[in-house]
Amino acid sequence: MGIRRPVSTGGNVSTASGSAFVPRILLLPAVLAVALLVVPLIALVGRLDPATLWADVTSPAAMSALALSLQTATVATVACAVLGIPLALVIARAGARTAAVLRAVVTVPLVLPPMVGGVALLFLFGRNGWLGVALETVGIRIPFTTAAVILAQTFVALPFLVLALEGALRATGVRYEQAAAALGAGRWRILWRITLPLATPGLVAGVVLCFARALGEFGATALFAGNAPGVTQTMPLAIYTAFNGAGVSQGTAVALSMLLLVTAVAVLLLVRGWRPGSTR
Repeated sequence: MGIRRPVSTGGNVSTASGSAFVPRILLLPAVLAVALLVVPLIALVGRLDPATLWADVTSPAAMSALALSLQTATVATVACAVLGIPLALVIARAGARTAAVLRAVVTVPLVLPPMVGGVALLFLFGRNGWLGVALETVGIRIPFTTAAVILAQTFVALPFLVLALEGALRATGVRYEQAAAALGAGRWRILWRITLPLATPGLVAGVVLCFARALGEFGATALFAGNAPGVTQTMPLAIYTAFNGAGVSQGTAVALSMLLLVTAVAVLLLVRGWRPGSTR
């Protein structure tokens, strides 16, 4: 016996779209939500001065902050990949309880205020910190250096890579790995030829999101690394400094803000391009 499709009698129900089942009164808060997200960005674009845009973006202070941000974010992303890919593999293939605990630990930096992360790093690597004392004895000082910027960016960006890759690994399952093992493939061969290639979309998405988060990091960097131009002053710190009446001009701050916005949009487009069903 065949299954009959629902037939519309009043012309108000559409079987082709689920939007017909959404109460129309919810459109108002939905529109307000979109406005809350979009209108401030439009206001930012409206403050750009085309006559001075190029000069603002290419000013020495702006270029120094931009170069430092790109360099440290790149190094932090590499560090996240080196540490995060193994962690994601462990979580994805661990038992339910172990995976839940590890996933919770990874998620903590996402819900913590970034300032708390900066304080935690300072108490660990500072002059009187747990590791700071030992490092001082061999002449290594991390706080308020470029290395501190990289550590802060790695701390806040690592969860993005781990969670994105772990989700992709769980979605692919282990049936292909089991088949390869049954045919005699070793663990490393399975990892490089099957596991990681199948999870490539999640890996790419995680790396891109990780880089974008590192590029926009502010709170942990400000507390742990400081705000020294040319040493620890990244783009977000240069923007903050400008709007507090020091460093680069406010025109440069607006231009750098726009540059970060463009980067964020590019990241979202790249992630969508690698997401399953992105052609829809």
